Amino acid sequence: MTEFNIAPSTTPKTGPFARKDPSGENFPVASRLLPRHLRPHVLAFYSFLRLGDDIADDPDLEAESKLAYLDALERALTSGQAKHAYLKPALDLRASLQATGVSDRHARQVLRAFRRDSVGARCHTWSDLLLYCRFSANPVGRYLLELHGEGPDAGPAADALCSALQILNHLQDARDDWVTLGRCYIPLGWFDEAGISIERLVETQADPKLRSVFNRVVDHTEQLLERATALPGQVKHRGLRMESAVILSLAESLATRLRHRDPMKKRVALGAHQKMYAMARGIARGLAG
Repeated sequence: MTEFNIAPSTTPKTGPFARKDPSGENFPVASRLLPRHLRPHVLAFYSFLRLGDDIADDPDLEAESKLAYLDALERALTSGQAKHAYLKPALDLRASLQATGVSDRHARQVLRAFRRDSVGARCHTWSDLLLYCRFSANPVGRYLLELHGEGPDAGPAADALCSALQILNHLQDARDDWVTLGRCYIPLGWFDEAGISIERLVETQADPKLRSVFNRVVDHTEQLLERATALPGQVKHRGLRMESAVILSLAESLATRLRHRDPMKKRVALGAHQKMYAMARGIARGLAG
């Protein structure tokens, strides 16, 4: 692809592509459980991925434009040079990685997933979905482990947790992803096996067949969460251990809620009291670990 030199022409509220901040996420980003001196680095990593995600999810951009913006984002990360202000998160992350000695491969792997998002690729099987999560979600956990000086032992459990978080988010947004972006991360083969069309995702209420597909997603995700329960006991850094335990408990609670609530009616999320209870349970688990 040729050099992309045109800055975004749209003017969103807080800058090009900006749609979310850490407060809008399902799970804590750089919480106070992490050491103060590392939180700015976590936020730099988050901001870079947030920008890439917003580019890939922009409904007003054609696939070719999305790919060009993502290429420009990666070039800015690797070269340290940027022609446009919207690429500042790439420069900030580059400086962070140089200061901490963490590899840039984690951020670049997630960009690979964003490129797949940009062209509307779909997942046909559960294995295909896990392969997608290998690049879209798992590098986040691997980045945090490396940042905190953890060894490879905790990697598989961290991968399981990150994949589960990603899939829960996909289930929350199943209808909006399909209606707005023509995307579906639920394995397409599962719709066929349930005897329904993927077009059922335009409905505002799940019928029994679609509910069976959703339950299958939750079943498989809970298996990932079961594998992730080993993570707090494998993380040596106290702050990261506590944060991973809290996120694990929040994910378990969200999976339970998604089993009993219909994401077609409205986005299913944890209420304030449910979050507090899950966080308390997670802190207790982290202390035990």
